[in-house]
Amino acid sequence: MFGRLSSAVVLGVEARLIDVQCDIGGGLPMFQIVGLPDKEVSESRERIRSAIKNSGFSFPPGRITANLAPADLRKQGVGFDLPIALGILLASGQIPPPAGRTIVVGQLALNGDVQAVRGVLPLALEAGRSRFDGVLVPVANAPEAALVPSLPVFAAATLREAVDAISGTAPRYSRLGEPDGDAAPGRVEHDLAEVRGQMAAKRALEIAAAGEHNLLLVGPPGAGKSMLAHCLPEILPPLSREEALDVTRVYSVAGLLGDEGALVARRPFRSPHHTVSYAGMVGGGHGIPGPGEITLAHHGVLFLDELAEFDRRVLETLRQPLEEESIILSRAGISVRYPASFTLIAAMNPCPCGHLGDEARPCTCTATDIRRHRRHVSGPLLDRIDLFVDVPRLAAEELMDVPAGESTVVVRDRVVQARERQWARAAETGASSNARLRGEGIRAHCRLDAEGGLLLRRAIARFALSGRGHARVLRVARTIADLDGSWDIGAAHLAEALRYRNAASLRET
Repeated sequence: MFGRLSSAVVLGVEARLIDVQCDIGGGLPMFQIVGLPDKEVSESRERIRSAIKNSGFSFPPGRITANLAPADLRKQGVGFDLPIALGILLASGQIPPPAGRTIVVGQLALNGDVQAVRGVLPLALEAGRSRFDGVLVPVANAPEAALVPSLPVFAAATLREAVDAISGTAPRYSRLGEPDGDAAPGRVEHDLAEVRGQMAAKRALEIAAAGEHNLLLVGPPGAGKSMLAHCLPEILPPLSREEALDVTRVYSVAGLLGDEGALVARRPFRSPHHTVSYAGMVGGGHGIPGPGEITLAHHGVLFLDELAEFDRRVLETLRQPLEEESIILSRAGISVRYPASFTLIAAMNPCPCGHLGDEARPCTCTATDIRRHRRHVSGPLLDRIDLFVDVPRLAAEELMDVPAGESTVVVRDRVVQARERQWARAAETGASSNARLRGEGIRAHCRLDAEGGLLLRRAIARFALSGRGHARVLRVARTIADLDGSWDIGAAHLAEALRYRNAASLRET
């Protein structure tokens, strides 16, 4: 007796189809799962046995073999409980054959309840691409699966309901009120108008948002670096529908969607503590490695406060994703790719005590202390940062008498207009933002006049700009011109871009 159903396993943020085959033969009673299952898959045997009995079905005697094909692909997670249980019921003739091609996933409790699992959205997206007739998921995961348009979704709270769903006697799941089109930006939680003074830092924040440029804020404690960083997501353009699905897919794999399983409508803002581990930053864990902080910041902001306090090995992991917008995690027998297109904003003190260059409080650090402090951040990593900004301590009159500046809404409007100019060039350049410009895109859209060319030539010699640094200056100048509404890069745009390349408090010693 033989039964077959379809399921899936998630590798990175992509789903791979799995053929669940169940056979019941003669011989001594035995139940085994083959096909390179991990420990949690192998442990499902007792959950499946109890769930079948407690749902009013009989667990068949004999030799039961469940094969998860392809056999050379590692299977991980508890989502195979439900398809294996249904396969056994099919093979034993207790339920009719499925009404159509359906992908099945779900965890079983001992009493037959179907419980939520991770990674349902990638599975549903793969079902839509592969033209399946629908997906059968736990009730708690149904809103997540329903984010895929035109895909029939069946939800089950118990094994009995799952049997009705695959036999075609249960209604489809219908979710009302799902947002359509671009995700709304929502209310402003951190308004730039609340930040007193720091006009240069606010301007750099606007440029970073307009072109997706990486930013480093350098200044003494209490100058407002963290407050500025928390304002950055608010002035970024709203997530498009496609970007929101990408972010939701990542958070689905990580198990961070919450009970509602709704579409993620706000850009992520991740701020790991400086004690974060290597695996916590890049991803890891047993079996198939899960996403880390750099992936959870996809299409959003990764904020590293107290940059010099991070382990240098952890910081060096940022170099590849900052260039390639993805990261490949390789473990024994498996390799997965995670997306990592994020804007990096970092903050650090200029020295261990934090008061180097501070007129109000003298620095107590030795030259050796300062060099050791800065050695935590390597030159190659700094070379991947576009904007360096000094954030000095504010004087009393700036804290008390300076009127509130522009609001986040006003700045965001300018950012969106600058991004629209970049999107208009995207068909030609293939880059959605200026920070993503490469090769021919830079040559075509970052051309300088004679005055600008001479200025850049002098800057390369004076500041010893690398090839990467030279390209980043041109990209920043292109963004400043876009904010200015200019299709051409002027000498003034280039001069401002060069100023952000050299934070005095970081370059002094």
